[in-house]
Amino acid sequence: MKKLRRFAVILPLLLVAALCSCAGKEDADVKAGSLTAHFLNVGQGDCAFVELPDGRAVLIDAAENYYGEGIIGYIRQTGHDKIDYLVASHPHSDHIGSMGYIVRHMDVGACYMPRATNNTKAFEKLLESLENRSVPVAEAGSGVVMIDDGGVKAEFLAPVSISENLNNCSAVLRLSFGKTTFLFTGDAETEELSEITADLSADVLKVAHHGSADANTAETLGRINPKTAVISCGAGNDFGHPHKETLDLLGQMGAKVYRTDLDGTVTVSSDGKSITVTHDNMAIERAK
Repeated sequence: MKKLRRFAVILPLLLVAALCSCAGKEDADVKAGSLTAHFLNVGQGDCAFVELPDGRAVLIDAAENYYGEGIIGYIRQTGHDKIDYLVASHPHSDHIGSMGYIVRHMDVGACYMPRATNNTKAFEKLLESLENRSVPVAEAGSGVVMIDDGGVKAEFLAPVSISENLNNCSAVLRLSFGKTTFLFTGDAETEELSEITADLSADVLKVAHHGSADANTAETLGRINPKTAVISCGAGNDFGHPHKETLDLLGQMGAKVYRTDLDGTVTVSSDGKSITVTHDNMAIERAK
C-alpha cells in the first residue's frame, strides 16, 4: 500500500511538470516519405515502433521486462537512436514491462501515459527511470493531441475516464498520415471503447486486448471498419487469444488479419494514400 500511495503522488507530479513543458503541436515540417509501423513479435504482450515521415520515432508499449534489449536492438537496426514519443498505454507488465529499461538506455523526448497507477515493480521502475532521466511526462487522455503537423496527426481518443479496471484506462491513439489512419488500442475493452464519441475509423487496427472477444464487439469493430488488423499475441497463450469470435467478426468485415504469433513481426507502411504490409516471421529475442 505504501508503494501504491507513492506512485499516486509521483505520477501527478510528473504529469504536471510535463504538461507545462510539452508542446501539443510540433513546429517541424514533415518531409515527403512514408510512415511505417512495426508491430513487434514480443509474445503475449504489445510493442509497436512507428517511424514518422520526417525521421521522428514513436514507441507504443514495450512488452514484458525481458524484451528491453531486443526492442532496443530492433529500433537501432532501423537507424534510430532516439524515441521522440514514448506511449505507455496502461500500467500492465505485458505493455510496460521493458519500458523502464528502454528509458534508461535510450534517448527519450517525451512520454505520454494515462493517469492510472499500478503497484508493481515494472511500473515503479518506469516512473523512477522517467524521473531520473528527466523525461517530460504528459497525460494521455481523450482530446490530447501528441503530434499535428505536415499531414501527420496523433490524437488520443481515450481514456475518457479512469476505471478500476486498468485495461479500461488504456490510451487509445489514432494516428493519421495523409488519407490513411492507424488505431492503437492497448487493452481497451468494450466499456472504454463505448465511451469514445470521436471518429474511431481506421485503415489499420492494432486489435484491442490481444484479440479478446470482450474488447472486440461487432459494434466497435463496425465503427473502426479496418482494412488491415494486427493482433499481438503469444503462441499457445493461456488466454486463448485471439478469440474465435474476434477472428470471425474481422473476417466477416473483410479485414486482412495478421498475427504476431503466426506471422512474426508485422510491418505496415503508408505513403499517405495506400497501405502495404510485410512480415518476416521474426521474434524479438528475450533476455537470457
